[in-house]
Amino acid sequence: MKYSEFSNINGKVSKLGFGLMRLPKLYEGKEDIDFKEAEKLVDLAYQNGVNYFDTAYVYHAGKSETVLGGILKKYPRDSFLLADKYPGHQICDTYTPAETFKEQLERCQVDYFDYYLLHNINENSAKVYMDDKWGILDYFKEQKKLGKIKHLGFSCHCSVELLKEFLDYCGDSMEFCQIQLNYLDWTLQDAKAKVELLQKYNIDYNVETLGELLINIDWVMTDYLDGNDNPTDDFRIIERLYPSFFLNIDTQHVGGVAKWIAILLVAFMAVGFVLLALDRIGKKKT
Repeated sequence: MKYSEFSNINGKVSKLGFGLMRLPKLYEGKEDIDFKEAEKLVDLAYQNGVNYFDTAYVYHAGKSETVLGGILKKYPRDSFLLADKYPGHQICDTYTPAETFKEQLERCQVDYFDYYLLHNINENSAKVYMDDKWGILDYFKEQKKLGKIKHLGFSCHCSVELLKEFLDYCGDSMEFCQIQLNYLDWTLQDAKAKVELLQKYNIDYNVETLGELLINIDWVMTDYLDGNDNPTDDFRIIERLYPSFFLNIDTQHVGGVAKWIAILLVAFMAVGFVLLALDRIGKKKT
């Protein structure tokens, strides 16, 4: 596994992080997690050098935190980095950060979080996070002082304009940001503009690609190919954890080739549809 070091964050973070938003379930349509299957995935990641694990209060209706805590408790606490999120993006009559934070620590069976995020800054939730009457930001800044949070940040799916407004409000208290970014399309959710804005505020960032897999922004595919352009063991780990992952990456090494393959596939499909239509028209005439 390869690791990154950030300007605002101490220690090394694995270039691949494990997100626990969508875990194997016992029953379709329900949020009950298959603990044994989830444990196999987490163990595989941990044993191959992944040290960043990301969950949230609302994932699997709260069961993600509980399952992750039950899995990671067998490992030394200083051997992994745990990220969790405050659900201020949920529409509620009231917000109680102290109660929620206490519950999260208990679910995860830890005394502190390495990374803690204000979850999903968007056009609705930003008002909640920036409303002083709830005291959300002040509470978590205090928890950081107490050592319950090592690094405080946020995730966002908002416009660039709102992101700037949020950063103007509390950017000096934020150390990192998690954004949605598609390596094939940097215009999706204005990712390129958001990255440039975060750089201006000197805020480190990681990338959520599939809701389950987190990648540090400086990671490129060439890190996972050997001198003969063959996948390394690290890339095989990705294949085992996320079989469809390769379909969602744009890389410096294979981006151009992948683009032309996609174009050819679309062209072949288009020709196929035309031939099928002509065949049906011909049969109708006869």
